[in-house]
Amino acid sequence: MSDHKSIQAIEDELVEEFALFDSWDDKYEYIIDMGKKLAPLENEHKLDENKVRGCQSTVWLVSDYKDGIISFKADSDAIITKGLVSMLIRVLSNHTPDEIIEADLGFIQKIGMTTHLAQTRANGLLAMVKQMKNFALAYKIKNSMTHG
Repeated sequence: MSDHKSIQAIEDELVEEFALFDSWDDKYEYIIDMGKKLAPLENEHKLDENKVRGCQSTVWLVSDYKDGIISFKADSDAIITKGLVSMLIRVLSNHTPDEIIEADLGFIQKIGMTTHLAQTRANGLLAMVKQMKNFALAYKIKNSMTHG
């Protein structure tokens, strides 16, 4: 048994972590902390083509595909958004394209993001999810074409 956690297991961890906080102020503080822990994105990746469309703040998202596994890196100029993208990276990075495509990401709703985020931020979160799933789909298609 590898120590590779499923996307669902990581989502469950996040739900449990957020359950420790009573107020949304504390939850936002936690999101901001997660953003601060996100490894900075190298400046050469901060290009227009790496920006996530549909986010009010600027979010750069890049992916890497190696040995059947996708890893993500990202950065944002907004602290909450950076925290949100760091959560998505924690959940989706280091998984196969299929795992990422099939992830339902129910944790977003379970921790109350859909109800507590401003509409523009919620849209941005969905745009980030969509972009990550698009990367996974692209790698899956590319892989099937080269190995099919």
